[in-house]
Amino acid sequence: MSLKITHESSAQRFVAVVEGQDCVLEYRLSGNTMTIAHTGVPASLGGRGIAGELTRFALATARKAGWKVVPACSYAEAFFRKHPEYADLLA
Repeated sequence: MSLKITHESSAQRFVAVVEGQDCVLEYRLSGNTMTIAHTGVPASLGGRGIAGELTRFALATARKAGWKVVPACSYAEAFFRKHPEYADLLA
């Protein structure tokens, strides 16, 4: 799936609009640490890999910026367990 993901840095979130609905990954930035606070995809859009794409995009942004990541939401925690290739980003 190819999504158009926007980084709304002032709102500290990443957004993809799918079928007119917002799919989001919200974070808090403190110094050089990004805490992923919430990943949300409407139930009607579930199972399409949207949350995973948002997470990959957020982690690519963190890596490029030199940030460490705290996966505070349950989705982000599970993502890190399933994708050890991102372990170097963990705070």
